[in-house]
Amino acid sequence: MKVGIIGTGYVGLPTGVGLAELGHEVVCIDAIKEKIADLKAGKITLFEDGLEDLFHKNAASGRLRFTSDMKEGVKDADIVILAVGTPSHPVTKEADMKYVHAAARELALHLTGYTVVANKSTVPVGTGDEVEKIIREVNPSADFDVVSLPEFLREGFAVHDFFNPDRIIVGANTEKASAAIKELYKPFGDKAHMLFVKRRSSETIKYASNAFLAMKIHYINEMANFCEKSGADVYEVAKGMGLDTRIGAKFLNPGPGYGGSCFPKDTNAMACMAKKYGVEMSLIETTIRRNDARKVEMAERILKAVDGKAKPKIAVLGLAFKGGTDDCRESPAMEIINALLKHDVTITAYDPKAMKTAEKLVGNRINYAADAYEAAKDADVLAVLTEWSDFKSLDLAKLKTLMKVPKIVDLRNLLNVNEAKRLGFDCQGIGR
Repeated sequence: MKVGIIGTGYVGLPTGVGLAELGHEVVCIDAIKEKIADLKAGKITLFEDGLEDLFHKNAASGRLRFTSDMKEGVKDADIVILAVGTPSHPVTKEADMKYVHAAARELALHLTGYTVVANKSTVPVGTGDEVEKIIREVNPSADFDVVSLPEFLREGFAVHDFFNPDRIIVGANTEKASAAIKELYKPFGDKAHMLFVKRRSSETIKYASNAFLAMKIHYINEMANFCEKSGADVYEVAKGMGLDTRIGAKFLNPGPGYGGSCFPKDTNAMACMAKKYGVEMSLIETTIRRNDARKVEMAERILKAVDGKAKPKIAVLGLAFKGGTDDCRESPAMEIINALLKHDVTITAYDPKAMKTAEKLVGNRINYAADAYEAAKDADVLAVLTEWSDFKSLDLAKLKTLMKVPKIVDLRNLLNVNEAKRLGFDCQGIGR
């Protein structure tokens, strides 16, 4: 099939590469000409494990192309996928639909023949109706259907998740549109696990899923606080809970709070939609409020570790919101750093992939190290903020020789706490 994808971010680019690998002819479209120039030159514009090799393979084969010209990108396309951003509005916190609406208006001008327009952006309920209305107003003669095709790619695991989907949700109101999406994913065979629902149900599923997972993370973080006070071990508690198939083991890892491009944005959007329809969402609203507070509380833990020190030096390991990605949007690490910077401290940070991304957000307000050991040099405390697997194998004995004070606040529970204490570290974790 011929597929156009509007947007080349953390959703659009992995989806485009994946569909090209399945054998489709894919054109990725982006209004940012500099980004398209980089992609055409073979320079991948984001980090996702396993993405780069597939990117080069499919670009070389000609199945994956890039353009900033909408007409060129959607010409003769069977399916056009909208994968543009839907950021939170800075005031209302509802999903900002300006990019989706703009893409729909421009796309409408160039539709030829029957085309399925698939919303893969995370959008509020009723967006499919709005996109359909916009296209009909701009191009009354267009032959098209609008479907909801929400993405469920985890950042850091997007390539794996694309090729191993636990479900593909399709919100289609016509059989013709459903048939086109079936053809799109036909190469998956029985792996597709496709569920066809109403368009508005599909739009709700993504928000409902992310809000539930955010609540699950918030729950285990509160349970970690209880374990710290009561003498229990949150990992033993989580393991016992996870063995219950009604609960499951995933998303029961305590930490500094959820972050990233999805959970904060989608929980806020879900709460806003509920208010619009006059529905109370007390669990989601409490989760949002307490998750925001948790990051401040985590910063306070780090500050407590250097209490009494004049302009203490804090070494930070991890800037991305999670391991496996360079994305720092709504990163707990970045929010903790911003809270720390309200005090008279010096911060030196290291992240395996997110240094350049973080620098765009905090600039020279912090220092950047070439590796974890350089970050730790002369530090009064070492704070682990992102769960990069690289940090699990740090040489703790070497760290101790470099640090001014052997103190660790491990907010991801990555380090071997028993080994750290044996070496003389004051090592604090989460939920123990």
